[in-house]
Amino acid sequence: MTFPSHDLKTAPEGSKPLLENSQKAFGRLPGLHKVLSESPQAFEGYQVLHRLFTETDFDAEEMTVVWQAINVENTCHYCVPAHTGIAKMMKVSDEISEALRNETALPTAKLEALRSFTVQMVRQRGFVEDAQLAAFFDAGYGHRAVLDVILGMAQKTMSNYVNHLAETPVDEVFQPLKWNRAETALKV
Repeated sequence: MTFPSHDLKTAPEGSKPLLENSQKAFGRLPGLHKVLSESPQAFEGYQVLHRLFTETDFDAEEMTVVWQAINVENTCHYCVPAHTGIAKMMKVSDEISEALRNETALPTAKLEALRSFTVQMVRQRGFVEDAQLAAFFDAGYGHRAVLDVILGMAQKTMSNYVNHLAETPVDEVFQPLKWNRAETALKV
């Protein structure tokens, strides 16, 4: 089923200011934003979750790990390339991006613990075991980081599911970063 994909002329009135902000911020309209604009409330909700997640204590590498761990786990054809490009803009190393995309070990134990915990949260729908939570805490994270991972999950669940349903085409700028999940998933 084809989902509507709006521009500044066709979007519902409530989404037009949000699309205008996207146009100003990115110099283009991201495909996800064009699809989300069908519902001004969903579009605004996504943007609020994104802003709040970027205001957590996570640094650029940690935000990228959370976003991409979820994107890869949910096999989001749109978000993995988009966040690879975003990671480049945030000066996150290609080594980290490639490890996330290919589900190979990250360069530090702390980042690996963050990825493992995030994937466990997604796979187990929040029902992580005490030992899994203890391993996350042992890596240097605390209760706030648990809640911030959940915030990141809320944001990425919205975008991943929208992109699955809408089959959002990968933006032209991210075409060179297209991604397909490898046959073997990382064991966590």
